[in-house]
Amino acid sequence: QVHLVESGGGLVQSGGSLRLSCAASRFTLSNYAMSWYRQAPEKERELVAAITISGGTTTYADSVKGRFTISRDNAKNTVYLQMNSLKPEDTAVYYCNAKPILGPARWGQGTQVTVSS
Repeated sequence: QVHLVESGGGLVQSGGSLRLSCAASRFTLSNYAMSWYRQAPEKERELVAAITISGGTTTYADSVKGRFTISRDNAKNTVYLQMNSLKPEDTAVYYCNAKPILGPARWGQGTQVTVSS
């Protein structure tokens, strides 16, 4: 079965760091533009960071610029989200998204990130 698996979430104190990973199973991430989204309780899912297929261009939500970094390792078929200087408002379920040039996007199951104050 084709799917994405996120890992690396957890509980961290404000100011701490976490690195999320998104690994693909049974398909090749190098053919997909990749993104991280998050959804906090009672809020809509929002785009956090995105990276192009080549990895040459990245974009970030204003709320995470300068603190989060998205990267990809196509050899490992994995995308990462390095999160530094975490704040309580970063608390959410984080989802990995893989979008091909043609066809529907794929989603992971999500990983919980909780930042305590």
